[in-house]
Amino acid sequence: MLVSAIPQYIQGLTNAKLLLTTTDATVLYTAPSGAESNSSVISSIIIHEHSNNSDTVRVFITDINGNVFEMFDKTVAGQGTVELLTRDLVLQAGESISFQAGTANRIHIVASIQELIKTRITTSAISQI
Repeated sequence: MLVSAIPQYIQGLTNAKLLLTTTDATVLYTAPSGAESNSSVISSIIIHEHSNNSDTVRVFITDINGNVFEMFDKTVAGQGTVELLTRDLVLQAGESISFQAGTANRIHIVASIQELIKTRITTSAISQI
């Protein structure tokens, strides 16, 4: 996703991976923060239940002030795979996404992420837009 009104570059592409080994909420990914960091775009979150038992997964976003927002509470069939997103999910710099399994050692998660950084545009570059 590129917001044309906000100058930005893709800094990197990554897959964040996680096996939920406990029933505690576990951070999968935190968007980089810093002077040049802008945001991260999660384009896909795939959840797989590998024990042949149905299980549940809860998904949370934590903002930079520590506020926690529950985004999903999803049941995954035994040996099932689910794509959580139908659209891109944006994390602002410093925000994180966490997952909590109903049962430990059953859920694998893979998220495809684009990390964006701010650009510096000179006056001459703006006049060419």
